This record gives sequence, C-alpha cells and structure tokens, in this order.
Amino acid sequence: MQYVGIDYHKRYSMITKMDGRGKIIEQVRLNNDPEILTQYINNLHPQAKITLEATGNWYSFYELIEDKRIDVQLAHPLKTRAIAEARVKTDKIDSTILAHLLRTGFLPTSYIPPREIRDIRETLRYRASLVFLRTAIKCKVHAILSKNGLNPSFSDLFGKGGTKYLKNIEVRPCYREALNGYLRLLEVLNDLIKQVSVTIKAHVDKSPQATLLTSMPGISYYSALLILSEIGDIRRFPSARHLCSYGGLIPSVFSSGGKTRYGHITKQGSRWMRWILVELSHHAVSGSVRFQKVYLRVAKRHGKNTARVAVAREMLKVIYYMLKNDEPFRDKISVKKRKSG
Repeated sequence: MQYVGIDYHKRYSMITKMDGRGKIIEQVRLNNDPEILTQYINNLHPQAKITLEATGNWYSFYELIEDKRIDVQLAHPLKTRAIAEARVKTDKIDSTILAHLLRTGFLPTSYIPPREIRDIRETLRYRASLVFLRTAIKCKVHAILSKNGLNPSFSDLFGKGGTKYLKNIEVRPCYREALNGYLRLLEVLNDLIKQVSVTIKAHVDKSPQATLLTSMPGISYYSALLILSEIGDIRRFPSARHLCSYGGLIPSVFSSGGKTRYGHITKQGSRWMRWILVELSHHAVSGSVRFQKVYLRVAKRHGKNTARVAVAREMLKVIYYMLKNDEPFRDKISVKKRKSG
C-alpha cells in the first residue's frame, strides 16, 4: 500500500509518497501541468491512496483524476492544522503530514460532492455573486444621492419609477456620468440574473427534494437548490445537530474546570448555507408560528440578530427531517391548535 500526501499550490505540487510503515519512498515537486500530474498518478500503485487539502484550487487536481480508479480523500484544512500544527512549516513537511495522517487513519476529511452537485453549486454561487455586485452598485447610487442631499420617496428606487427619476435628476456632470454608468451596469446585471435564474429553475423542476423544500415558508426555488446542493446526501449526517454543525450554526463551547460556557456560533462549514438561511429567517418568521415563537423567545433575551440565527438553526433542523423522511413542511404548532379545536 502506498500513501500519497499532496501539498497542492497554484503553480506546483509537493508530493510525498510513503509505505505502510511510514517510510518515505519519494518526495518530488511537480509543475501543475495536467500531463505531468496525470503521468505521475498513472505510475502509482493500483491500491495507492491520495490526499490533498480542501483549498480553493482543489477542483482542478481532483477532476483531473476523478475518473480513475484511485482512492482520493480531501483533507479538512482547519482540522488538519489543529492536529498537526508545526513551528517549521514547509511544503515537504505539509505533504508528509498529510501522508502520515492518511496512513494512520487520523485524516479529518471533507465531503466531496458528485460532479453534478459541484456544477450546480457553481451556478448558484455565480448567481449569488451577481446579486452581491448588484447590491454594491445600488449602494453606490444611494451614496451619490446622499452627497447631493437627495432623498427620494420611492418604495423601490430601482423600480420603473425610481429608475426614470435617476435617469433625469439634475446633478453635476461628474455625478451624472457615474449614475449613467451604474444604471447601465444594473441593467446588465438584472439581465444576467434573469438568465441564470431560468437555468436554476430548470434544475429545481427536475429535483423532487428541492421542490419539497419550497414547502417551507420563505424558501424559493433558488434557496431550495442552494441548500440542497450544500447538503449533498442527507444520509451523511447522523443527526440534525450534525447538519447544523456543518452549517456553522451551533454555538462554540468553552469548558474548563467543570464550567461550560457557550459563545458565538462557530461559522465553520458551509458559509453559503449559513448565509441563505439567515437571509430567509425573517420570511420564515412571518410565515410560520413555529419559527415566530423561536424568534420572539430569543429576541427577548439576546436581541434580533441572535434571534435570526436561532431561527436559521431551527429551519435547518426541520430541513433535516424533511429530507430524511421525504415529507413537506408542517407547522407543528398550528397543527396542534387545529386538532385541539
């Protein structure tokens, strides 16, 4: 058996190969040329195991060898550092540590979703990035209005009436040029968002689970597919708490001397799922007695922001059982009231 640890960088990779006893067989630095890497992988033992960290560029290497019959494991970067923190840090040391952790069975791994799910994730994140850009441009337009002492009373400044107003207000040439440019950018971004939304809607129509999630108040076809793509296979989570931990929505715990203190949420795991659930929490509160009760209870003691996070966590718990049991959303509290009547 061979164990291969790869410290994968943008331009090159440091590779450490060791045997089952921990003896280093080879350490080599290779340029990240597809042909060079493929040839190296093809020359490995058929039962070799490979690991690399889940950094931002792991896709390119993994997809290069995805179709080959070889065991590839993705190391969780934060947990790997916690286990193998070193004062002296080099590419050789990093690749060696990865190989050792893989060999001894102590490698903390990250989930590798199927290619179809990865592609859907990229489409969803592309739409999210467009929305972030649109929001940033809208903020710049508001800043220009503020500099000119203008406070229009439109309920939607970027609706039909508001856009007409922005195109015709009299401001100095420097501001006029900026407004015209920002409005053109908004038109382009709106068109791009509409185009990608059609693609996303088509994916939802083909996914019974995504359609199932839309039965929860506040969840649209876009957010349903985003949540589902971040979760992947619900069976990989043994409980709802494990799913909430993956979403970074559980509180951090500090225990010492027999005393336990709970802090802020961990914010580890899927930041996209955490972001969308917190964004949707106020819609869920207005559409569900169950979520409204959670919000009011937490807001009274800890404030509105903490209450929104608590609702997001409760939503994710419910989503777990919806997907596990293949059941639509039911507002338990309202159901009990109808039964009692």
